[in-house]
Amino acid sequence: MSAGAAAGAALVSSAVSSRSKAAASPFTLGVASGSPWPDGFVIWTRLAPDPVAMDGQGGLIDAVDVVWEVSTDEVMGAIVARGQARADAASAHAVHVEVAGLRPGRPYWYRFTAQGEQSPVGRARTAPARGAPLSHLRLAIASCAHWETGWFSAYRHMAAEDPDLVFFLGDYIYEYGYAASRTDVVRRFDRPEECRTLADYRRRYALYRTDPDLQSLHATAPCLVTWDDHEVQNDYSADYSQIGTIPTAEFRTRRLAAYKAFYEHMPLRRSVVANLPEFRIYSRLDFGDLAQISVLDGRQYRSIQPCAVGNSRRGHVAPLTCTELHDPARSMLGQAQERWLYEGFRASRARWNLIAQDLLVAPMAQADSSGRPGAFTEGWSGYEMNRTRMLNAVASSRLRNPVFFGGDMHASFTTDLKANFDKPDSRTIGTEFIGAAVTSDPAGDSLAAAMPANPHIRYFDNRHHGYMSVNLTPGRMETRHRAVSDRRDPQATVSTVKAFAVETGRPGAQEA
Repeated sequence: MSAGAAAGAALVSSAVSSRSKAAASPFTLGVASGSPWPDGFVIWTRLAPDPVAMDGQGGLIDAVDVVWEVSTDEVMGAIVARGQARADAASAHAVHVEVAGLRPGRPYWYRFTAQGEQSPVGRARTAPARGAPLSHLRLAIASCAHWETGWFSAYRHMAAEDPDLVFFLGDYIYEYGYAASRTDVVRRFDRPEECRTLADYRRRYALYRTDPDLQSLHATAPCLVTWDDHEVQNDYSADYSQIGTIPTAEFRTRRLAAYKAFYEHMPLRRSVVANLPEFRIYSRLDFGDLAQISVLDGRQYRSIQPCAVGNSRRGHVAPLTCTELHDPARSMLGQAQERWLYEGFRASRARWNLIAQDLLVAPMAQADSSGRPGAFTEGWSGYEMNRTRMLNAVASSRLRNPVFFGGDMHASFTTDLKANFDKPDSRTIGTEFIGAAVTSDPAGDSLAAAMPANPHIRYFDNRHHGYMSVNLTPGRMETRHRAVSDRRDPQATVSTVKAFAVETGRPGAQEA
């Protein structure tokens, strides 16, 4: 036995000997990988023999030693990296391992051992070397998964497509208390109260992570993640609750708890929490010479929502006469993130530039409650000048093949991003795809009624639930809007309801 193997065997022996009296396996929440780079990635698990224990600790108190192993084959017969991590109560016994020293552009398999038990085996993937030729990248993209209103069969079908990378673009969880008045829910949340404390959010993530279809997806491919509002509270902005009477200091405490639970349950790098209380989740990844991926944070740094109505800061269609909509000082991303994004646009040499974020970028002409022309305050239309600056930066940097992806809308969209949205025949400078919700209730028909006034929206569908599947090559991107047959059916089938192609050098999507 080699010295390395002997050391690994000793680590496993140590982990086995520290087994607690917990009756259940500690790996009830599965495994995950994420944030791939050319010589490594993050691997994650959280020990939780009692996932929804009231204290949010998952049934454990004492720290536990966890052994991790990475192999070049799926039967874990060719171990190339191993080590030991400490899972403790301060992190809800979550483990984030940053594996390095691996070969670029290939799959690896990993597992954990703790308390005499082994985790399921997960598959990760390193990114290709920066600038290396890459012929193909396969993506799966999801958002808006409400536990109560449907089964996660969409995740099962995403895993079956064997993606290289998965995007989760917000509303991974919902913070709501369970819907006692609804008779059409398929399963209940663990508690009737809305999430407000760290223990609440930990239980909610743990509940989601017990879902076998979600576990299967995470074990299949690495992911990139950002958040939207429901990871904290519906329609919040930075330090501001949707309820105007709640003090910012009080809401900031709740937000900090929610962000901490998010980090504890996602395969994120430790740099995310290097400068607390900021959680730096916006990031940029290169996949060879094929794609640069920018992941944005549209919640933590944004200005307060515009055009409040009384004590409510909830999203609504405000009349265009509300001056806050057009205030250049207001930002969705914050000054530092805006600078970082535009610098990345100028420096990119990738064939395709993908921007993964949580919302609909394109404007949508709508009428307010009085029938006047208006804009929806919760999304990018509530931050009009930030959107203008961002799209101007796309144009001025001559960014190659920019494509934005988003969620939030509970409907599928394909849009042309225009140099001037006031002139429908102005130049198209980019393309945008918004995916249907995994399970959340669909958008209302008022959006469908607004489509004739929005010619840059090439496709809209609020009838289906599902996800997006993307095949990317140097010359072409094909995006499929995928729909499950019935969100209330755990054995739901899947089909493509519409597909679009973007050809390199030709902004705008065409039906495929």
